[in-house]
Amino acid sequence: MKLRLKAPSNPTVDVIKIKITGSKSESNRLLILQQQFFNLKINNLSNSDDTVHLQHALESNEDVLDIGHAGTAMRFLTAYLANQPDRNVTLTGSNRMKERPISILVDALRHLGAQIEYTGKEGYPPLRITGKKLEGGEVTMDAAVSSQYLSALLLIGSQLTNGLQLNISGKLTSRPYLEMTTSLLTDIGLDVLFEETSIKIKPQKQIEDQEITVESDWSSAGYWYSWVALQEQGYSMELTSYKKISIQGDSGLARIYENLGVETVYGKGSITLIKKKGFKQPTNLEFDLTEQPDQAQTIFATCIGLGIDLQLTGLHTLRIKETDRIEAMEVEGSRFRESEIVSTNNSISIQFKEDGIFNRKVAINTYNDHRMALAFAPLCMKTNLIINDADVVTKSYGDYYNDLKAVKVDITEI
Repeated sequence: MKLRLKAPSNPTVDVIKIKITGSKSESNRLLILQQQFFNLKINNLSNSDDTVHLQHALESNEDVLDIGHAGTAMRFLTAYLANQPDRNVTLTGSNRMKERPISILVDALRHLGAQIEYTGKEGYPPLRITGKKLEGGEVTMDAAVSSQYLSALLLIGSQLTNGLQLNISGKLTSRPYLEMTTSLLTDIGLDVLFEETSIKIKPQKQIEDQEITVESDWSSAGYWYSWVALQEQGYSMELTSYKKISIQGDSGLARIYENLGVETVYGKGSITLIKKKGFKQPTNLEFDLTEQPDQAQTIFATCIGLGIDLQLTGLHTLRIKETDRIEAMEVEGSRFRESEIVSTNNSISIQFKEDGIFNRKVAINTYNDHRMALAFAPLCMKTNLIINDADVVTKSYGDYYNDLKAVKVDITEI
């Protein structure tokens, strides 16, 4: 699907209210836990493709499970299915998924006694998993590549006969996501000890009846922070349902976007985003996104819109996402206005030419990556924007284009 986006000439002065569904990250963790503790009730689940794929896989009795582009589902299911006695399944995904490494997780599970084989390229999906009861115990994992490998083990830790002691080596990547996992484990009543370089979980078969409401997705809120940053001073919008104290690492957006002129006002179950009056825009910014790597494209696009020179670091995980996100930003970011973009394995920077103007029409590619479409869409405020393969947004934010229409963006399929 190819869409043309045209921003309103006079954005509404009324406060727009948008409700975003539950966090994909929280939802996927809770679904794995719910399979192990059937008296756990979940409210406000994400309606993202990733969560839907995971739900279907967990409910399926088929011998082959295809989870498409859902990287979280691939990792969490690998650990969960390895600990399911008498369950023999091939776990596969999209062509891109077959290029995303998983050996760190598989090696750790094998160390704990799992029976997992690669059916294609060594170290990558598809996987043939012969489920068995795992004894558990102590294992060490490199945390520098992805925290999801660690979370996958932690989510099944209480079901292992001897529990789990997970030792962490290397620099921990995306620590807030790991803290989200341990927080949810603790919330439902599991015994978890998170020390600096190790996490211990005691074996536990039952919990008390639990009902958890998933907070709305902060990653999705990022696109509205960007939208507000690109508006005139005084513009505001309300997003529900959010908490001031959140277990989602991307809640750090509130702090980051203060530098881009957006104030966050916390209400009862909501946040209001306001483009600050009297804000003096900086000429350049630098952010270390080690703890919020998924916001790189959003911040990058915002700075393109505002003409702020930018340096982003802490991006080493982005090379193995749905696409090589650093390369995608470099290619697509160059289409909007004259600039110099430089990237490394861990960073990207953009510097604008003096008095550079926006191209009148820009078409961007999304590379099967939802965040490319989601992050760059607000730039319709600056140019006539065409998004190729625009329907990729359903991976995490299926209501996005309807919500853009609510702020008077004219969207046409072409």
